[in-house]
Amino acid sequence: TVAFKEFNRARGDMPFFEAVRKSKDPALFTVLFEDSAAMLGLLVALAGIGLGQLLDMPVLDGAASVAIGVILALTAMLLAYECKSLLIGEAADPDVVSGIGELARSTPGISRINELRTMHLGPQDILLNISLDFADHLDSSQVEEAISTLEQRIKAEHPDVKRVFIEAQSVRRHLESIAPGGPEPQPQT
Repeated sequence: TVAFKEFNRARGDMPFFEAVRKSKDPALFTVLFEDSAAMLGLLVALAGIGLGQLLDMPVLDGAASVAIGVILALTAMLLAYECKSLLIGEAADPDVVSGIGELARSTPGISRINELRTMHLGPQDILLNISLDFADHLDSSQVEEAISTLEQRIKAEHPDVKRVFIEAQSVRRHLESIAPGGPEPQPQT
């Protein structure tokens, strides 16, 4: 009950399974799933033992044990599926990524976004790597100012973005770096 109340408080009006899929805090839904599996397992055990005694069929106790094993296996698979992307590095929500892209495109002095990558390091900790092509007429202090302005705007609008790494690179050099000697891929914009 405590885990369910905490999960409901965190999910707000979002549907249950959507909240599980979008959650970046596995501890929140892991406790809920483990507790739910434990309670369901206890009910199955009670039913298996009770019916086995009542009907004088000890096989029902064994069947309940198998059912509990299935419940635990399904819970483990569901948790592994939901936590896998967080363990290997899940990207930030597409709305956050597009918002960062809009901020970069609207920052004076930035000509183009070459590449934008995000990764969750924790529930409220996003790492941002962005490669930008700056206007050719800018000197180094103007590029530094544009970078500082962009970083401040990103962190103000997206407080979960804690670490920002910005690379200044021309589109041509960026394309060469990701596909040396090969066909020219289209840059992300």
